Amino acid sequence: MLLLMTTPIAFAATEEAPKLDSGDTAWVLVSAALVFIMTPGLGFFYGGMVRSKNVLTTIMHSFFIVGLISVEWIILGYTMAFGDDATGVIPGIIGSLDKIGLAGTAGQIWTGTSIPELAFIIFQCMFAVITPALITGAFAERVKFKAYALFMLLWAIFIYNPMAHMVWGGGKLFELGALDFAGGLVIHILSGVSGLTLCILIGKRRGYGKLPILPHHLPMTVLGAALLWFGWFGFNAGSALGANELAASAFVATQAAAAMATISWVVCEWIQNGKPTILGAASGCIAGLVAITPAAGFVAPMPAVIIGLIAGIVCYFAVAVLKAKLGYDDSLDAFGVHGIGGTWGAIATGLWATTAVNPAGANGLFYGDGNLLTAQIISIIVAYLLGSIGTFILYKIVNAITPFRADEAEEVSGIDIVEHGERAYSQSIMTGESLGIQSDLTKID
Repeated sequence: MLLLMTTPIAFAATEEAPKLDSGDTAWVLVSAALVFIMTPGLGFFYGGMVRSKNVLTTIMHSFFIVGLISVEWIILGYTMAFGDDATGVIPGIIGSLDKIGLAGTAGQIWTGTSIPELAFIIFQCMFAVITPALITGAFAERVKFKAYALFMLLWAIFIYNPMAHMVWGGGKLFELGALDFAGGLVIHILSGVSGLTLCILIGKRRGYGKLPILPHHLPMTVLGAALLWFGWFGFNAGSALGANELAASAFVATQAAAAMATISWVVCEWIQNGKPTILGAASGCIAGLVAITPAAGFVAPMPAVIIGLIAGIVCYFAVAVLKAKLGYDDSLDAFGVHGIGGTWGAIATGLWATTAVNPAGANGLFYGDGNLLTAQIISIIVAYLLGSIGTFILYKIVNAITPFRADEAEEVSGIDIVEHGERAYSQSIMTGESLGIQSDLTKID
């Protein structure tokens, strides 16, 4: 994201109004469509990693959010994130309601760009949509749909929107000088930390650590990873908000980091376990994409390769070693990949950012200025605090209204049939038996 994102341009009658650029507008709209496809892609990515009795609910968690958060964004989210600072509250935390329902946005050009404000709005809508969807990987296979839906709506309003305003909407962290090109702080750290908090509060899946809980359809996961990688070019390069040199630079950085992280993750598991896996390759590419997200518009290609290299290593050990040692059940590694990867990416931005790539940015530590790294670390702390404390409060509220966790019998039967009355497959892909009669394998939890 370009750094200045507070208000649309308003010109007096005597001033020359800015001109729309059809190429820039087309690129941002296409990028919005690319980011849109990431959320259903995330559903496939997560869906393949759960057991067959929970695949539909896992996909539903991503697909339903597209509808829920899109409506929330149009009515309330956009003005909270990108409206002028609200009066009567701590300045720099949340936007006012002057643009509720997108009031006054038609016919406006977004600040410092040549695109309509509406193009910026729909691009940002897709960011708001995918962020809570990332959280769902942490509590997969054990929550009730009603509680999930209520929590995600409240989380978008009270956690995502304020963070987006603080970083991108001219708020406190923006004023501090923090850089987040496409969402390391706002999206990945926030969702990863929230996911970790939720999975601890909800508790482990039945049988976790005692019985095998294996992915049921790895080709589905790889398809999801491919869609995510594809859409991420819109995520990062689209954040240049124009078809320009900065977009090209972010595109290259995105590919460099994702490719290198794919390799480093696979090498790590190959050394530790003796075999390279397709699940490892898919996870590695996502780790690299997460880590480069905050830095994509500020770093040169070779630092992007280094960022990806380290991302694959640290995220692998967060998933394969740290989670096992600490004993939490982050089902699909939302924290291990997004929380840890986003944290590393935000720090790396403070190291390798350079105004040679983006004059609107700042120089990092390796380019002679330590102030940016300080701002990044402070912003990371804010994201961790908001994600953990905010999620704890919202969980308690939602759980008091409606039970969050499925009971033991529901978990054994599978959330698909209990919550949605549907099955993904007419036969068990494990045994080939009709699912009209529960096989012994379907009892494994």
